[in-house]
Amino acid sequence: MALATKRTTRKTDESAGKKSGAKRSETKAAAKKSPAKKSSGKKDAIKLDAVESTTVDAHVLDRLFETVESRRGTNPALSHSARLLSRGRKKIAQKFGEEAVECLIEAVAGKQSEFISESADVLYHLIVMWVDAGVTPQEVWQELRRREAMSGVEEKASRPTQEGA
Repeated sequence: MALATKRTTRKTDESAGKKSGAKRSETKAAAKKSPAKKSSGKKDAIKLDAVESTTVDAHVLDRLFETVESRRGTNPALSHSARLLSRGRKKIAQKFGEEAVECLIEAVAGKQSEFISESADVLYHLIVMWVDAGVTPQEVWQELRRREAMSGVEEKASRPTQEGA
């Protein structure tokens, strides 16, 4: 499956499946229970779609990892992921660095849509590096959960000191 086909699209109420419809109902019910000032229904629907999309798409990185992993060893002429993986870690790191710099440029320039696009590129290339290095998303999520339990100052102090740093 091509990566382009992995992109998610928002479903309308009519085309949403039972599961997403149930989640939308739960989200709407939760929104009604919380005290908030009145606003237009259209704005509320957009906000609910954004909340639902974030919740539903939280696993998109796991799915992307699985897709990139499945490309390992396949024909580089047919898959960008396979091509990157076949070129080795130095090239993967170089591409990640290029995308990270482009992401920073767009962030500083205040170009939101370009920043979002470049952020997706950074995440994709990071995942390609994970696949190449044998790191799984679950290992990264576990580390994030560990850090979540302490303050940033505590977490940084808990890291081993590096000589010359």
